[in-house]
Amino acid sequence: MLDSTIRSQLKTCLERVQQPIELIATPGEGEKSLEMLALLREIATLSALVTVRVDGSDTRSPSFAIGRPGESARVHFAGIPMGHEFTSLVLALLQVGGYPPRVEAALIEQIGAIRGPLRFETYMSLSCHNCPDMVQAFNLMAVINPAIESVTIDGALFQSEVNTRGIMAVPSVFANGEPFGQGRMSLEEIVARLDTGSAARDVERLNARDPFDVLIVGGGPAGAAAAVYAARKGIRTGILAERFGGQVLDTVSIENLISVPHTEGVKLATALEQHVKAYDVDIMNNQRAEALEPVGTDGLVRVRTASGAQLAARSVIVATGARWREMNVPGEVQYKTKGVCFCPHCDGPLFKGKRVAVIGGGNSGVEAAIDLAGIVSEVTLLEFDTQLRADEVLQATLRTLPNVRTITRAQTTEVLGDGEKVTGLTYRDRVSGEVQRIDLEGIFVQIGLLPNTDWLNGTVALSKRGEIDIDSRGQTSLPGVFAAGDATTVPFKQIIISMGQGASAALGAFDYLIRAAAPAQVSLARAA
Repeated sequence: MLDSTIRSQLKTCLERVQQPIELIATPGEGEKSLEMLALLREIATLSALVTVRVDGSDTRSPSFAIGRPGESARVHFAGIPMGHEFTSLVLALLQVGGYPPRVEAALIEQIGAIRGPLRFETYMSLSCHNCPDMVQAFNLMAVINPAIESVTIDGALFQSEVNTRGIMAVPSVFANGEPFGQGRMSLEEIVARLDTGSAARDVERLNARDPFDVLIVGGGPAGAAAAVYAARKGIRTGILAERFGGQVLDTVSIENLISVPHTEGVKLATALEQHVKAYDVDIMNNQRAEALEPVGTDGLVRVRTASGAQLAARSVIVATGARWREMNVPGEVQYKTKGVCFCPHCDGPLFKGKRVAVIGGGNSGVEAAIDLAGIVSEVTLLEFDTQLRADEVLQATLRTLPNVRTITRAQTTEVLGDGEKVTGLTYRDRVSGEVQRIDLEGIFVQIGLLPNTDWLNGTVALSKRGEIDIDSRGQTSLPGVFAAGDATTVPFKQIIISMGQGASAALGAFDYLIRAAAPAQVSLARAA
């Protein structure tokens, strides 16, 4: 089942297993059960410490558990974890087998103190690039804490459960049978939700930090590049991020990052974080900036977080990026994750055989329609303009698909539903004014991005689109405050441009500090 390269790599990984582990299979009828058994038995041939036992006691089939002989297994997979989830399987094997996780000791201690019992069920799709982080987080928690159990379920394979539970977006997580969360969450975010006292401790720790020379707000490509360039100057650098990687985490395929022919968003985000961690940078993750105070009489700029903490710095670089633009029509908010989606790769498999619409005729919209056409029964692509704006090569592919229809001059006016899920939408023909209804089960919104600058209103100068006005050095209208990336007025929103802007902003901030009065010079003198 595994090709020779993957088989060889897995065999090398399994050499790190330190104690016996058992794969307990519950096969059912059909091809998928045979595939699962073949995969488990092939894994067992790669390590003398791995054995397979067919049990059949799980309520789902095909499924299997990973445990230690003589102990109750706490890590379960309902389905065959290939695709994006193969890494989750490998990590689960290693961690159950005693290989220590790369997690800070304080976080491991925090996980171990969580009270249970807690049984987490994570519904994912094998094409979802956000799901593995969630799966791996809950699996790790189950390995560390005997009161926690983690069950990963392939939503496409267990469609009846998906329908019964009303799941229309992945990852979707249930805790002890009750909804726990939807969408991507980091391990730290999950633990913070379960450990109610962690927020207050985080605020205390943040408030105790000394002023930074450069404080970067945002952990995407621009923020990461700024952190590397600032830290290389030897000055005290901090980075405050709501989620490290930013919008890159929602990007599947990246093929225009010069010198890297192809990579994936999650891989790039991981590489960015590892690069930043190679320097002396204080990373403060899972923190959202809420307000910015200009330079005070003490020469410091201050950033207040949503949690109530306050950080001070001699200069600040804002690199908060952008988020998916919404349609802002009736019903959109009500049916978000109940049929209104923003990631066709993640949620597309949940709409197998159903009717969907894609809103937006740019590259993202046409790519979404092409991807979805292979899964759903029918795709309707709605474009506001008189013609599609996607590259011609994409439009040519779109025209070859028999289950895709395109409607131009269409202004979506309302998302329709039955109170629980999407049932259709209405749109207005922008020429005739006639309003039409389309019956469907899913809507994928692909109409661009909005800058994450709401928290800056009334402080720095913003354009009519809400973007931060900057000069060639990244300087904003406020002394000591710089900006970079998709949140700014730079005309082209590209990863490589954001990286370059981050570097420019860091150099601009350093130049500002050199010319600023003490106390910045004290730190800079030490750096020299």
